[in-house]
Amino acid sequence: MDLCRAAPMPEPEVVDAASRGERADPSPVPGDSRAYRAVLGRFATGVTVVTCAGADGPIGMTVNSFTSLSLDPPLVMWSPAKSSHRHPHYSAARRFAIHVLKVDQRPLADAFMRSAEAFHDVRWRAAADGLPLMEGCLARFECERIAEHDAGDHTIMIGRVTAMEAAEGAPLLYFKGRYAAVA
Repeated sequence: MDLCRAAPMPEPEVVDAASRGERADPSPVPGDSRAYRAVLGRFATGVTVVTCAGADGPIGMTVNSFTSLSLDPPLVMWSPAKSSHRHPHYSAARRFAIHVLKVDQRPLADAFMRSAEAFHDVRWRAAADGLPLMEGCLARFECERIAEHDAGDHTIMIGRVTAMEAAEGAPLLYFKGRYAAVA
């Protein structure tokens, strides 16, 4: 059963590999990062914006490499690319917030892909320590960074959840290199 529909928002259509002329089962070979990425794209992920307080103000980054890690203690992880000019801000930050986007927040995801300072496109407030907290998301996790691990061309950031909140709505997903929605 297809649970995801891939197409432009807000009215997604079902698009399968055969109808797009794709090979249904690409087989990557070692060193073929394009094929590897295509196969990884078969795993639908949520879309998030991770924020932190930078030296010159709030910083944000669209991320789909977010997952839960532990229930006790409550830990999450995400992985920024080392090549990103935003990476040093997150590596230096003591705290970060992960905002899970709703299906209608695709423009917000796009804005933070283009610019680390896209806060003019969303309602947000600063926590007492300056951590930027966006309003109106499906969920938000405020985290204290407890570990950072080298992982090839990315860094694994592990955070202990210190506060969280959730709202009702459908999630914005990413599947096969495109935005998607729950069917």
